[in-house]
Amino acid sequence: MTRSFVNLGHQPPSNAYLTKEQLELPEVTYPLHAFVCENCWLVQLPAHASASELFTDTYAYFSSVSSTWVEHARQYVAMVIPRFKLDGESLVVEIASNDGYLLQFVNQAGIPCVGVEPTASTATAARAKNIESIEEFFGCDFADQFVKDRCQADLILGNNVLAHVPDLLDFVGGVVKLLKPDGVATFEFPHLKRLIEGLQFDTIYHEHYSYFSFNAACQLFEKLGLRIFDVEELSTHGGSLRIFASHRDSHHSETAKVAELLKRERSAGMATADYYAGFQPRVDDCKNGLLEFLLKQKRDGKLVAGYGAAAKGNTLLNYAGVRSDLIPFVCDAAPSKQGNFLPGSHIPIVAPSQLESHQPMTVLILPWNIAKEVTSSNSDVASWGGIFATAIPELALLSP
Repeated sequence: MTRSFVNLGHQPPSNAYLTKEQLELPEVTYPLHAFVCENCWLVQLPAHASASELFTDTYAYFSSVSSTWVEHARQYVAMVIPRFKLDGESLVVEIASNDGYLLQFVNQAGIPCVGVEPTASTATAARAKNIESIEEFFGCDFADQFVKDRCQADLILGNNVLAHVPDLLDFVGGVVKLLKPDGVATFEFPHLKRLIEGLQFDTIYHEHYSYFSFNAACQLFEKLGLRIFDVEELSTHGGSLRIFASHRDSHHSETAKVAELLKRERSAGMATADYYAGFQPRVDDCKNGLLEFLLKQKRDGKLVAGYGAAAKGNTLLNYAGVRSDLIPFVCDAAPSKQGNFLPGSHIPIVAPSQLESHQPMTVLILPWNIAKEVTSSNSDVASWGGIFATAIPELALLSP
């Protein structure tokens, strides 16, 4: 049995950026309505949009644009190599390897690695870093063929991919097939507990089919024959989990952190319907607070610009009904996005240099998870008296 978790209306896919010519054409939208299963407490979106529709050859999200995220990847590689004794005889496979933001560090360490990435735009960028990238979606069929042609992997990793998978059983089943008997698989994903506590509803968009508690992840992996033996709580994306999984009979010992986090989730009530019931009203209050602020700035003749053409920002702007009359432009450091328009709101995306040209009084940071990176790299906003702001979980004004 499922119940409604949050309904964010009909929205276009959050990474479906538009060209100027496409503004004159019809725009496809899908329901953005998440539900929670009262058996396993997994929050999911119905798969209205297929993965092939969302992850196209012109996919515009390049992980390397964020220096914060690249550093996170470097630190991960520095940790796993000694912990799991990876060397020149090992094989590392990253699922959803994007533009090589992480595997570049594996490559530099002299460890064989392969990326599995369905989008041609990012896979091409990875190859420019001398990283082998296979342009396919991952699942059981892929794993069977890879093992037949090559071998199993010592380490399989996937950062922020588990939520993007429409068929979780096929995906995790593929991990089971590809992983060596004593190999390790690590996955990072936003923690549902932190999403709810921090009112991070903007992380809900069509590319994210699932939203995991630790309990739900344990149930999924156990069902397919894998055992989560360790977990780390991370600050990335507003609060994420990094899970470490192995075959059920592997030698990896379970840490105390597994039982401790499961206990904390149970104590918080995450296995009860009441825990999820109050999310929608809080979301609506947040939306209304943002609109009140933007309307007041408009009435007072003060320019508000956006920063970061992020998927989460598109969810927020489209649910709030914000258009270019309230935020005339959004800056983004990714050349792949500049010159295009945000889906739904049709707000133009420009280079960060436009902040100096227009000198907005408020810069609304849409990817609030990298707010420190944005404010430090655009500190000159203070020179004309401007300030930064974030909208999640409520409107907050920040000093440059």
